[in-house]
Amino acid sequence: MKKGAVVLALDQGTTSSRAIVFDREGRPLGAGRRPIRQHYPRPGWVEHDPEELFRSVVEAGREALAAAGVGPEAVTAIGITNQRETAIVWERRTGRPVHPAIVWQDRRTAEWLDRLRAEGVEGFVRERTGLLLDPYFSASKVRWILEATGRRDEAKQGDLAFGTVDSWLIDRLTGGRVHGTDPSNASRTLLFSLADGAWDPALLALFDVPEAMLPEIRPSDGPFGVAEARWFGAEIPIAGVLGDQQAALFGQAAFSPGEGKNTLGTGAFLLLHTGEWPAIAEAGLLATVAWRLGARTAYALEGSVFIAGAVVQWLRDGLGLIREAAETAALASAVPDSGGVYFVPAFSGLGAPHWDPYARGTIVGLTRGTDRRHLVRAALEAIAYQTRDVVEAMQEAAGTALSVLRIDGGAAANDWLMQFQADVLGLPVERAREREATALGVAYLAGLSAGWYRDLEEIRALWQADRRFEPKKPPAWREAAYAGWKRAVERAKGWASAGGERQAAPPGSSGGE
Repeated sequence: MKKGAVVLALDQGTTSSRAIVFDREGRPLGAGRRPIRQHYPRPGWVEHDPEELFRSVVEAGREALAAAGVGPEAVTAIGITNQRETAIVWERRTGRPVHPAIVWQDRRTAEWLDRLRAEGVEGFVRERTGLLLDPYFSASKVRWILEATGRRDEAKQGDLAFGTVDSWLIDRLTGGRVHGTDPSNASRTLLFSLADGAWDPALLALFDVPEAMLPEIRPSDGPFGVAEARWFGAEIPIAGVLGDQQAALFGQAAFSPGEGKNTLGTGAFLLLHTGEWPAIAEAGLLATVAWRLGARTAYALEGSVFIAGAVVQWLRDGLGLIREAAETAALASAVPDSGGVYFVPAFSGLGAPHWDPYARGTIVGLTRGTDRRHLVRAALEAIAYQTRDVVEAMQEAAGTALSVLRIDGGAAANDWLMQFQADVLGLPVERAREREATALGVAYLAGLSAGWYRDLEEIRALWQADRRFEPKKPPAWREAAYAGWKRAVERAKGWASAGGERQAAPPGSSGGE
């Protein structure tokens, strides 16, 4: 294959690292995948091994190139997309992590944030960042790592580096030459000012995070240095970086205000493009940077659901009710309904629009007649109900009704779920032809940076739908089913705080144990 004919998209996710080789038309030519182990040292804690994250990305990238039958000389650029909010701290000189990565799902800092919230600062934080005081975001994780390891002085001196997963990958791929991030990832840390587009000194002081350890913020279309030849066989420019959900928005060609998407991966993430200014919304939604191309920044509203596709993984690995995800559609359709069972998969608390870190997973409505088909169906239904929670909040915040919902991600392959989603929403659901919209989005971005495309409209023309699902159920059914879901959610809220499960504070943190 001729030189510069493909882009290598590296997609580091929560449960796996994927890599896909794309051509200029957005066609996947080869893919690689490596699973990621999650570690749960205490209830509510979730960690990754940073070294495993990096190794898995390199191995997946090499596998994708081999599967595509292309050599490194054919790769015009690398695009990186990543799980967001996950925090890593490492030594600048050696590149060694000082602590396991604290994953976005982790809840260990909930009590400290409660104390901070009691000081009346959440309004200030929300106005600056568009986010909430929640353990989901990076800032409290960084603070926890510095306190737990006792290495704050090194951080102040610039001997330690902090980054989300994109920064960690860039640092390792470039041999430590670039410590950078892009605004889509920076805006998920609670340390970034949406209005200024930069790290915010007041927020750094609030969370006690030294500025010397922060990455440089560069435009999403780079450049981010050059990956060393030892990783993929040749030096390759890193030309684009986006957080995973913003990358999926880009991959769905949602380039204009009012366009949006929902990605069903480990979690579910609905993003609505709001234009070139941040829209700070209530109703449990987040304001975030979509991307920055050159000097122009685009913003989005986001509703984040922590557990979506991961509930199917739990049915398989945790309960052994299924052998593979593909079984769920047949099991769900084998019964006329869930038999009154509702499953709220709040394993790591509830995200939008509830934002309750103390909620926990709940199954209600069980009877002697309940069998595994009902449980599987209730788990799939929960994905659709949680999406409706976010859609309703987003429509209220935007003051407009969605006419269609574009969906991508692994769980989008489930036809039964897609139809149920359309029925619960009362909206058509369009499934993208390329369900790996996250990888496709950062491939488009890297291609744009490398000069493949004239503008965003040329990319928009490449987008295609795979299938459209129209709602079939009447409004009365839809509202009755959703009312039951809302009752079940109320049962799940506040469980950990009411039930005695406590979140540990790091050694030396204010307030102590």
